[in-house]
Amino acid sequence: MAKVRSVDRVAAALDELGLGGRVRELPDSTRTAAEAGAALGCEVGQIVKSLVFRVPTTDEAVLVLASGSSRVDVGRLAEVVGAPVEQGSGAFVRERTGFAIGGVAPVGLVAPVRTYVERGVLGWSLVWAAAGSPRTVFDATPEELLAATGAAVVDVAEV
Repeated sequence: MAKVRSVDRVAAALDELGLGGRVRELPDSTRTAAEAGAALGCEVGQIVKSLVFRVPTTDEAVLVLASGSSRVDVGRLAEVVGAPVEQGSGAFVRERTGFAIGGVAPVGLVAPVRTYVERGVLGWSLVWAAAGSPRTVFDATPEELLAATGAAVVDVAEV
């Protein structure tokens, strides 16, 4: 049985959610929010960073979808989660999401992950998220992203 590519997994998940046909492969890297903004010709804030954190006491993965122009305050996130958190290692991220860092999509994960959307994402009419590789993205409204991920909205940006 052939292995399903990460991008195909994201495209299939988007199809199931009624958001099909939105994955775009770009000639330039979208690995960072700045690179994605430049490649798309949009504001860095419209790029949704998919950041995976680990809860050391339980080994749980937590996904935070944050605006590309903000940084997540780990202390504030720990308050939301109810336990200390740390940035997930590359191996941890791949194991828990099925994606490599730089291409973590908010949909099409290999297993359910507790997901939060940082409130700053809601300030845009259209956002772009990774679609499974460092060169693929998809667009969505913040409302579509919330519905697709089942995420809770939180205030965890550094101020």
